Amino acid sequence: MLLGSTGSIGVNALAIARRFGINVEVLVAGNNSTLLQKQIDEFKPSKVVVSTKEVLKKIKHDNISYGEEAILEAIEESKSEVVVNALVGFLGLKPTLKAIECGKKLALANKESLVVAGAFIDTANITPIDSEHFGLWYLLNQRKIKKMTITASGGAFRDKSYEFMKNATLEDVLKHPNWSMGQKITIDSATMINKMFELIEAHWLFKDKFQNAPVFDAIIETKSIIHAFVDFFDGSTTAHLAYADMKLPIAFALGFGDKEEILKPIDLCEIGSLEFRKIDTQRYIAWEIKDDILKNPKKGVIINAANEMAIEKFLKKECGFLDIPKKIIDAYGKFECVKLQSIDDVFQTDVEVREYVKNT
Repeated sequence: MLLGSTGSIGVNALAIARRFGINVEVLVAGNNSTLLQKQIDEFKPSKVVVSTKEVLKKIKHDNISYGEEAILEAIEESKSEVVVNALVGFLGLKPTLKAIECGKKLALANKESLVVAGAFIDTANITPIDSEHFGLWYLLNQRKIKKMTITASGGAFRDKSYEFMKNATLEDVLKHPNWSMGQKITIDSATMINKMFELIEAHWLFKDKFQNAPVFDAIIETKSIIHAFVDFFDGSTTAHLAYADMKLPIAFALGFGDKEEILKPIDLCEIGSLEFRKIDTQRYIAWEIKDDILKNPKKGVIINAANEMAIEKFLKKECGFLDIPKKIIDAYGKFECVKLQSIDDVFQTDVEVREYVKNT
């Protein structure tokens, strides 16, 4: 069962399904009706769910429905043992909760699920399919872990001036230096919020792997060849290197990673050199709350809601690019005393933060 089939993760998941002959019982997609129809014609799912009634009218399938409740019903009714959740944003949380409730194995690309509600989610049946978290998982062994570090590309403005960033357009933001991704994740990469989300996600996935207090951090690696480092108490560090291709973590999440070569191996002589940079708060403004959010990871719901609403305002040209991280920091301070003791608190706080950012 694949949620988010027409996005970049979904397309790569279907490439693995095609390669290994995996049956796809359910496809869930948004507004890209043309690509979805091609996927339906090839993989012949027994059930399809789309975002709206308007999209539904464009799709030819005997068993099709639309909306959030239809996604949850499809998860509950499916025979699939594995759910790949590649939905974008807060929308992915309820499907994550439903998949876990139904005892499904969850291949999770929807990082927002753990960012906003990691404290209330059992991660036992979750396999992350972000390349960074896959890299951390790949490096785990029985030695004492001191620190885990993930890498960032630096986003579209890695080498741009602050003045350029102040007047950046959506077209500028989407010019990622290393690869082509969806609109939201590319914006999140430019603000470095995506990496902050991944650190929160890493906390909930790996915090129990540390003998002492967990330590997580991120640095920029400009070629996106190294995805993760693990520092051990003996003083050694191990790194995970692979070409940036989501087929590798997806193949492992679906149980086919060791069957055959998934990617071409790294040729270090061909790469030549690697460059590392610190993530500075002058360029990546929201990074100033990174340490605090890692001490209070339950508050991920605040920065996620603020981020999604700020991006919405940016897309409507109601604010500039640099206003996105500023609104996140403002909302984080405004809601610093919020109490998050249940999943209901998460949903309530999400509503309140969105309303606040909408009106500021």
